[in-house]
Amino acid sequence: MLRGIILAGGLGTRLYPLTKVTSKHLLPVGNEPMVFHSVKQLTTAGITDILIVTNPEYVGDFVNALGSGKDFGCEFTYRVQEEAKGIAHALALAEGFAGGSRIVVLLGDNIFETSIQHAVNDFQAQQHGARVLLKQMSDPKDLMGLGVATLNGNHIVAIEEKPKHPKSDYAVVGAYFYDASVFDIIRSVEPSARGEYEITAVNNAYIDHGELEYSLVEGRWVDAGTFDSLTEAHQILLNSSDYQ
Repeated sequence: MLRGIILAGGLGTRLYPLTKVTSKHLLPVGNEPMVFHSVKQLTTAGITDILIVTNPEYVGDFVNALGSGKDFGCEFTYRVQEEAKGIAHALALAEGFAGGSRIVVLLGDNIFETSIQHAVNDFQAQQHGARVLLKQMSDPKDLMGLGVATLNGNHIVAIEEKPKHPKSDYAVVGAYFYDASVFDIIRSVEPSARGEYEITAVNNAYIDHGELEYSLVEGRWVDAGTFDSLTEAHQILLNSSDYQ
């Protein structure tokens, strides 16, 4: 059985002053709070046991918005990330919730035009290891600030975090699929120069073990972390009937 994790922490500084009053992940996108999109991505893929990880100042707002999960046909658990120390740091909080199950991890500010069901199916078909979701970007500027995957045929040979000179046009987007060994890998990760525990380091550890696969994004995708991308995410969901 797969369990779902939505990472909805961070400071949202690029969306200030909107994030002065609420979490980025609770801002309206389409006709609903942003986090509803991630919830529906998981539930429509048959994942109904879901953990929400967020900042201490917003956890009450998430409980008020999402409740127990009854309205979504799922069950929510909530965990607090006391300090913003990176995606892998937030994911480490999910170990008890995962309970040895394989997990699907979504970044709560990533908006997809279509369902990730195909990637979930791909992950369920693999025997072990991890999977990431890649998006081919048409403009090299769109790769700035992202993890970029170098491919050799059907295999990922490396992922570089925020490269100044990307070696490919394939961005690693905010959907990750892991087996139970991910938490042991996180414990072995050292903080980056930014002082954060990077998810790229976790994914590269899987590459070193020959256990990282990938699927491709179908349709449009956006990281709704800036005013421009938030507007694009709004348009994507207004024009999509998949999650309404």
